[in-house]
Amino acid sequence: MGEPLIDCHVHVFDPERFAYAPDAYYVPTGPETGTLDQLRRTHDVHGVRHALLVGPNSGYGEDNRCLIDAVAGGVGRFRGVAVVPNMATLADLRALRAAGVLGVTLNAALLGVAHYADAGQLLSSLAELDMIADVQVTGDQLAQLAPRLARSGVRVLVDHCGRPEPADGLDAPGFRELLRLGRNGRTVVKLSGLVKFSRLPPPHEDTWPFVRALVDAFGPEQCVWGSDWPFLRTPVRVDYGPLLAQLEELVPDAAARRQILWDTPCAEFAFPS
Repeated sequence: MGEPLIDCHVHVFDPERFAYAPDAYYVPTGPETGTLDQLRRTHDVHGVRHALLVGPNSGYGEDNRCLIDAVAGGVGRFRGVAVVPNMATLADLRALRAAGVLGVTLNAALLGVAHYADAGQLLSSLAELDMIADVQVTGDQLAQLAPRLARSGVRVLVDHCGRPEPADGLDAPGFRELLRLGRNGRTVVKLSGLVKFSRLPPPHEDTWPFVRALVDAFGPEQCVWGSDWPFLRTPVRVDYGPLLAQLEELVPDAAARRQILWDTPCAEFAFPS
């Protein structure tokens, strides 16, 4: 593609150095694992200079040691998003921020919206520290969660295009809410994870109208791109190169692509430009 790149959704799984939590929701194995060294090599091949490492519920749950180790090992190349309990304190969040973590995940797609009923103080603390709530929802969950996010004033990062249901169309309540958030100036959306909500085989053409609607609503200034490497629990094979090529097709304007792949993540996640 030629543009400088930042990958805003990757995971690191290194069970030889960091054992999985005994109560992990899901345990990655074989090609689903991906160490820091493997991530660096993949990114070097594709010209990716920086990445946002997202703490996974799979494998590690609320154990952020692998994430923090990977961020430190990147020596400025990476930022992190951690998984924390709803009762995490301001001091807990400050310690994470000092370790290169700039936000925490709210995985309603996995845990349900009700799981975050008591997360008001967590969201307010994130807002106070200018940290991010990295939200993963599915279907119409965002319509339920959005008022809670708005009350806190927290900056919001939405994973995987909001994971809409393609059969419900662009006018579904959850996706309408996501498009509305594109106007509030505090929300960024990841153009990522098409395989997670498509009902068609690659290249997942049923998701394309959603991606294009998000770029129109948010503008490239509030969109970022992520690979979701190392492609956990995917029903079909996913490869890094075709994902980048697909973005070129979905966002044909070179200036808009540069904004999404470089300028916006530099500004939002404090990567050196």
